[in-house]
Amino acid sequence: MDPEIADVLEANQRFYDAHEGRDMTSMADVWEHSDRVVCIHPGWPILRTWPVVEESWRRILSGPGRNQFILTNHAVSIHSAIACVTLDENLVDGGGTGTVAATNLFALSAGRWLLFLHHGSPVMTR
Repeated sequence: MDPEIADVLEANQRFYDAHEGRDMTSMADVWEHSDRVVCIHPGWPILRTWPVVEESWRRILSGPGRNQFILTNHAVSIHSAIACVTLDENLVDGGGTGTVAATNLFALSAGRWLLFLHHGSPVMTR
């Protein structure tokens, strides 16, 4: 595997590890802390800027739900200092299972890939 793609996938995995581990410190470490940060949780309105996105993660990670992610269908594209990861988040929690189609955008900053956009959209089942 191309080392740059491996680095992007590692950054992407850190995002999901922080979510599963309900670890706000690790979650904050994954994200860029800027005004261009955008997060769209499934069913939520668009959240913009790091302070707003950070508060959403504090609420989610301190809530009652516990998610386990089985990540599939990865695709990575890198364009200069921006990387795009698309994937399926197959969620397992106490309430059942479901799939979210996700897009994660990362920017290379001081040698680290930092998340600046996450968009999750539920996949409808028949």
